Amino acid sequence: MKAVVLHDAEDIVHADELTVYDALIERFALVQIPVHAVPVRGFGRWAELVSGHYCGEFAEAHGKQVVVREAVGAAVPSAGVGCAIGRNWLERIAERGRGPFDPDSLTEDYELGLRIGAMGGRGAFVRLPAGDKAGLVAVHACFPHSLMASVRQKSRWITGISLAGWDRLGWQGGLAERWMRLRDRRALLAALVLAAAYAALPVWGVASAASWFAGQPVDVTIPPPLVIANLALLGWRVAMRMAITARAYGWRMALLTPVHLVIGNVVAMMAAWRALGLYAGLVRHGLLRWDKTAHVFPATGPAAP
Repeated sequence: MKAVVLHDAEDIVHADELTVYDALIERFALVQIPVHAVPVRGFGRWAELVSGHYCGEFAEAHGKQVVVREAVGAAVPSAGVGCAIGRNWLERIAERGRGPFDPDSLTEDYELGLRIGAMGGRGAFVRLPAGDKAGLVAVHACFPHSLMASVRQKSRWITGISLAGWDRLGWQGGLAERWMRLRDRRALLAALVLAAAYAALPVWGVASAASWFAGQPVDVTIPPPLVIANLALLGWRVAMRMAITARAYGWRMALLTPVHLVIGNVVAMMAAWRALGLYAGLVRHGLLRWDKTAHVFPATGPAAP
């Protein structure tokens, strides 16, 4: 046996997937193919929007971020699905701890990729066209379609990567590896900045209205160049997400990018707050709380694009 392939039971497995693994697993310790998020259908428009916000996130992560990560020489993390790991590397990891899959980790798939990289193994993120030329060899997967289910899932990711992952994995490797770990662990800071920004909008509106009723002009203290620069960066960010989403899903899905970004931000802020509670319980009581993500099977709701 060359490798162990990781999948969830509800994944839509590509017909060419095993061919890719078989061709590359002797050259690489880990082979990861893209994850194509499938919007959930048949549960209402809100469910489609919540599940659909994963589409742009994974399209960008697996169309740009992980590609750059591998290019600069940082470890390639496993997504937990659509991934093959060489058997010999799993055996080496098992010899060092409590088995290849650590039950004390909330994000053991992510950690596997980083541990393999720290041991000198090379991971490969592979974007190859399918044999029938219909898109890429990728795994199609369904994600939560309710707000709270998405919050529970992402709070586990934040706890496992940003908080517990810092304790478990520390800071190792060269500049590129440390930089990527810093990016992985910025979720809490990003949520704090987002919360401040979203809170500032209604506060500014109330202050402006109060000034107008009082007959006093609104004092704008933010330098216009800073506002323009931030708007330009936001526009660039949205345009990049739209372009990458359009490449994977078409322009109809790409046009929903602004809505999906807001939903993703709301989920991120709620998940960060919940992650702090999960981590506090882990630190104080050693209590590891595992939230199983409730997925929808493709036959009961979504349809792959």
